[in-house]
Amino acid sequence: MAMLIDGTPGDSVSALDRGLAYGDGVFRTLRLRHGIPWMWRWQYARLRDDAARMRLPLPDEAALLDELLQLGREHASAVGKIVVTRGVGARGYSMVAATGSTRIVSVSPWAGYPAAYGEQGVNARWCELRLSAQPRLAGIKHLNRLENVLARSEWDDPAIQEGLLLDQDGWLVEGTMSNVYLLRGAQLLTPKLDCCGVNGAVRDWLTENVSSFGLEFIESRLSAADLIDAEAVFLSNSLMGIWPLARLGDKTWSPSPLLQTLRQALLQQA
Repeated sequence: MAMLIDGTPGDSVSALDRGLAYGDGVFRTLRLRHGIPWMWRWQYARLRDDAARMRLPLPDEAALLDELLQLGREHASAVGKIVVTRGVGARGYSMVAATGSTRIVSVSPWAGYPAAYGEQGVNARWCELRLSAQPRLAGIKHLNRLENVLARSEWDDPAIQEGLLLDQDGWLVEGTMSNVYLLRGAQLLTPKLDCCGVNGAVRDWLTENVSSFGLEFIESRLSAADLIDAEAVFLSNSLMGIWPLARLGDKTWSPSPLLQTLRQALLQQA
């Protein structure tokens, strides 16, 4: 892994950094092709919006692109990560004590996921952990991801690729690393993220583009039963793109030609 901290090669930050002490920051994970980030327009928009809601200084867009290119240009395929924290601060929760943001950009070579995940679908399970509600943080990809860490620790079966999460009231929210979508006729439904969950860049792309495929994008309260009854289900994030869900417990779904059309259209985005 290659890393730049505030533009300087290194792999450590101050023990007083608020990102370490409080999870006070945001991040994005990106797929890189020779240092060029895929889906950058949507990725940067999400970083910008998340930083604004957290009242974090936003790194210069050109600087981020330059650093990703600098670290990733020699790799045909790589994973990039951008972390922005509130920087070093004195003891206590007050933002006033922070001296400025910390910017961490890292790149690791990556072989990608098996092609079968996108073409044939993946297996998932229900997680026992229930997500807590905090509307002020809902949708933000902030640095405190302990719920996702604990949920992902619930299984080690390599045949299971994802775990699905409900909130305290039993509504479907997301996967441990993905957004979730249900196909019902000409409707593409996805859970509301007004109380918890992470809003992903691919989710934003789908919001903007599914109408051109004859679909209506709808955010709604969705139950576990809604998911089981769906004609097709798929998952998304910035590394997987779109994965159809093939099995959840005893329920199976056949590959959907429409989902494959969506998946290929997404992959063709710059």
